Amino acid sequence: MSGRQGGKLKPLKKPKKAENFEDEEDLAFKKKKMEEAKKLKEMQQKASGKGPLLGGGIKKSGKK
Repeated sequence: MSGRQGGKLKPLKKPKKAENFEDEEDLAFKKKKMEEAKKLKEMQQKASGKGPLLGGGIKKSGKK
């Protein structure tokens, strides 16, 4: 039984990724996300200019 090794085995190291590596799909995806965020922000600004929505919801009577 001398074939067994004692202690923990170290995990294999993964190769480092290139940090500045971006392909066309990533760039297109980021551009699309930025455009969607810009549209959403514009819509939020447009909606915030209006007053609160009135006339909806549950109305309570004065009785108990």
